[in-house]
Amino acid sequence: MGPAVHPAKQAPGAPHAVDRLAALLAEDLAAVDAIIHDYMTSPVGVIPNLAAHLIDAGGKRIRPLITLAAARLVGGGGDGPRKLAAAVEFIHSATLLHDDVVDLSSMRRGKKAANLVWGNSASVLVGDFLFARSFNLMVETGDIQVLDILARAASVIAEGEVMQLAAANDADTTRERYMQIIEAKTAALFAAAAKAGAVAAGRPGAEATALEAFGRELGLAFQLVDDALDYGGLADAMGKNAGDDFREGKVTLPVIFARDAGDEAERGFWRRVVTGERSDDDFHRAVALVKRHDAIALTLDAARAHAEAANAALQKLPANAYREALEALPAFVVERAY
Repeated sequence: MGPAVHPAKQAPGAPHAVDRLAALLAEDLAAVDAIIHDYMTSPVGVIPNLAAHLIDAGGKRIRPLITLAAARLVGGGGDGPRKLAAAVEFIHSATLLHDDVVDLSSMRRGKKAANLVWGNSASVLVGDFLFARSFNLMVETGDIQVLDILARAASVIAEGEVMQLAAANDADTTRERYMQIIEAKTAALFAAAAKAGAVAAGRPGAEATALEAFGRELGLAFQLVDDALDYGGLADAMGKNAGDDFREGKVTLPVIFARDAGDEAERGFWRRVVTGERSDDDFHRAVALVKRHDAIALTLDAARAHAEAANAALQKLPANAYREALEALPAFVVERAY
């Protein structure tokens, strides 16, 4: 088992884990950004304009950084992992564009969501374009294994989004069902990003398996923290509006904890707001109930457990600067809530 992850505030001026990882991989990351901007060009002007609105909006590039670090950790490098890292970012960006249409979101990465600027149809179609460009990049690596890894991940992500849509407004959603959804829609890409980096570096065996486990556990922690922040965070910490999950009728882990711990009147409240109309006053009451039953703390405890599992997976890998940088990510993911 790796070192326990305990959230703690950074010292003033200290670079956080993503910044340190980006500095370590600065040359690779610059090459990835160049690939991204090259491959999102199109003579159809709305495509690069809409794509840049999202891709250049200040995202931390966590998933492509994981691909690059995984490759370097096991001794790989060069164009293959860089193209895969760009492909991973395109898959992630495409899913965000599609999500914002499905969820009727108004904000993404601290900016007005692309669908509010260009419309739903354009957002969906540009998302499709980015998916297609990701497959162009995968094919260019000439590695059928990494194509299989990322293609499977894209399928699983789509399945997860459909599962989430089917579970929306279902007040009886269980913790098990919720975990299935977030493993598919979020953790699958983290896992694939890490595994693909190792496979591209020529290490498809135990090291790729360990990195896949790291990515999956990190992705679960990431989504759990996001869902906790929706009931206890600020928009500038999330890049989206607090309460979005509530307004969309999503049953996330904080709601499940509060619902299951509440009395019949409280469970009736959750049934009403999940299945019917919701007001700002309802959101304020929902936040109060979540806090009353320590649902945020319980959700963050779950996130911390997955962060610890992510670090445990890394202990099976060679000790070097890249592993050390990756070991800082789980704590950073949990610290976002504090």
